[in-house]
Amino acid sequence: MAALTGLERVSGTVTRRPGTAWRGVVFALAAAYFLVPLGTSVWYTIHTPTAGVSFSAYGELLTADGFVRSLSLSLGLAVATIAVVLLLALPAMLAVRLFAPRLRPVMEVLCTLPLVVPPITFVAGIGTSLRNGTEVLAPTPFWATLIAVQDPAFPVVLVLAYVVLVLPFVYRSLDAGLRTMDVRTLVEAARNLGASWPYVLVRVIVPNLRSALASASFLTLALVLGEYTVASLLGYEPFAVWIVTVSGSKGQLSVAVSILSLLLIWLLLLAVSTVFGRKREK
Repeated sequence: MAALTGLERVSGTVTRRPGTAWRGVVFALAAAYFLVPLGTSVWYTIHTPTAGVSFSAYGELLTADGFVRSLSLSLGLAVATIAVVLLLALPAMLAVRLFAPRLRPVMEVLCTLPLVVPPITFVAGIGTSLRNGTEVLAPTPFWATLIAVQDPAFPVVLVLAYVVLVLPFVYRSLDAGLRTMDVRTLVEAARNLGASWPYVLVRVIVPNLRSALASASFLTLALVLGEYTVASLLGYEPFAVWIVTVSGSKGQLSVAVSILSLLLIWLLLLAVSTVFGRKREK
């Protein structure tokens, strides 16, 4: 094989493997599958039969009623959901991996269970619990807390719902990251050197899970920005619900907002990937 490769180099001929052409065809088909609908959507937002090419739909974004409010609400819900789900999932997974490895199958089943529950059933249960809870807790001090978590300015109930919905994806991302490292050895070495448990978690475990944490964070961000069913049925208007509301009267504006959201998520993913890549090189 080495001699054959040398002869090919000397003679100046290049022999392509049979699979090279097929890989190019598959790549071209995949690119067309994603780019053609996206390009068609962009063309729909900038072209009208009467006015021709115009970027007025994108100019209306910043002045559209509810755009800034709904986008800021969704981003705030995303940040809160990421913080809550990571603070819950990572310590629990570490505890099971270190002290109770036999419970790993049980934890895996519990964390992936939301995948088999339809969102409509999930939100119906939440709505029923909120209505019954308001009546049951009315005579108690917890009634004010129940009302506070439903505040339209920042509905904490949506954060709790999104934590459950995104838990399977976060679990898979963190589990894949933990499988690539010897957690027990790292923890025992840090503890033997006198490090506390919070120090071990923040300074030893988290730096080795940068990629897994970034993956979990962006899956959560994508789910929160695109989730419609739970927020709509509970009566809130984050970004996805606002897009559907606007689409009834301004089709071009709603498609332009969708394209903007895709671009925003892509830019965030690119920025975080660049930052984590530089940290790895260092």
